[in-house]
Amino acid sequence: MQQILLEALLERGEAALHQGIQSVWPIDPEAAFGALPTPLRLHADPRYNGAGVTIALVDSAFYPHPDLVESRNRIRAWVDVSGRRLRTRRFENDETPRWPGWDHAADVQWHGLMTSVAASGDGALSHGLYRGLASNADLVLVQAMNSKGRVPNATIVRALEWLLHHGPLLGVRIVSLSLGGDPVATLRGNAVDEAVRRLVEKGIVVVVAAGNAGERRLLPPATSPFAITVGGLDDKNTFDHAEREVWHSNYGETVEGALKPELVAPSLWVVAPVLPGTPVAKEAADLFARRAKRDAADARAPAPIDSRIAELKLVTPHYQHVEGTSFAAPLVSSVVACMIQANPSLGPRRIRELLVAGAHPVTGASVERQGAGAVDAGKAVTLALADRHSRKADFTRSPLVTPAHVTFYLHDHRAHQVQVLGSWNDWKAPGLVAEEVEPGLWQALLRRPAAGEYAYRFLIDGIQWLTDPANPARVPDGAGRWNSLLQVE
Repeated sequence: MQQILLEALLERGEAALHQGIQSVWPIDPEAAFGALPTPLRLHADPRYNGAGVTIALVDSAFYPHPDLVESRNRIRAWVDVSGRRLRTRRFENDETPRWPGWDHAADVQWHGLMTSVAASGDGALSHGLYRGLASNADLVLVQAMNSKGRVPNATIVRALEWLLHHGPLLGVRIVSLSLGGDPVATLRGNAVDEAVRRLVEKGIVVVVAAGNAGERRLLPPATSPFAITVGGLDDKNTFDHAEREVWHSNYGETVEGALKPELVAPSLWVVAPVLPGTPVAKEAADLFARRAKRDAADARAPAPIDSRIAELKLVTPHYQHVEGTSFAAPLVSSVVACMIQANPSLGPRRIRELLVAGAHPVTGASVERQGAGAVDAGKAVTLALADRHSRKADFTRSPLVTPAHVTFYLHDHRAHQVQVLGSWNDWKAPGLVAEEVEPGLWQALLRRPAAGEYAYRFLIDGIQWLTDPANPARVPDGAGRWNSLLQVE
């Protein structure tokens, strides 16, 4: 319901969204909603949320946020590799996860809290709106910052070696690192990159942040030719691809001459939680409480309140928008979790290839700064689904226009019936009734219509409407939803 309302406002334009959303939003009147939800901005396929996949995050420190534990505890383990004595805690789904220092509200916890929830939070404190793409994935949290506020290379290696030996038993398929190690004298054979290599050879995808200095340099583990290195993207908090710019993230080459990063992902306007118990959390609650009590006859909140909310980058009392490639990397990790859910047989090499194949180049940016371009979650999942089928069933190009026909493809193992309805016949039912040409692969044929643009949508089992996940071209339907766009020349 929230997403439909948001899309209806977006149809009226970005200005209307930001000006009018507070007055018309019926579910959470205290929310400012100044940033777009991540699944919406990445064109995520709503059918996939990382279920059955475990992501390990290596970061400074963490907090068991409600978005990770309230509906069910999804934190499988907490590990502290920052000191000489390694500490671990393991948890069941019905446990309340606790570990030494979990409730200290310490500055060191902010970063890991935000990266873990940005990737896999279920949006419990926002009625599900500000959820991560992998909102049903399990997590292993590896705390790596030492008492001096540093994460040296030796500690990163210790974290990766622990995951190499224990990660498979916990179901870990992805390791996300939003940190950089120490400079190394030579890229060849450095210990961090070697540890990454061993993980990847064991079938675990490793995703790392490129860094934010905007320089031609990379620090381990971003230097690893086996890791997927992610640079930053400024999408201006809009859906307009023409507005995109590459973020000032690091770039360079690996020892093997491969360019880094492989792709870019949003590193601005990414919604992440405020750390509970901190002065910022208390101030945020006070600001929004005061804002909610303003005179109903005056649509403007007092200027000092608005200014302070903007200064703290708050979007609700519980969330703020953040920036940096530290968040681009876990966003890509959450996309990978959805890809693995869609196709568990995918390995690290193939996942990298599919992410690259589905990325959109950023206009005006050099290849060395952006790699293949901006990640597209929906396209990546579509490519993952296609990879389990015969090459003849190339539905990653749906719809496929030939001189005689237009062929629509959809992958869905749960569907019992699939129809395609569209504007070529005024949306008349039953539309095109698809045939299941392979297990879970549905195909529908339309005699090629006259040149022009046509709107269409899938109807699954006569109940669920779905825009085409394989087709990024979309148009609003006038009722707050989106139709896919077929273009016939």
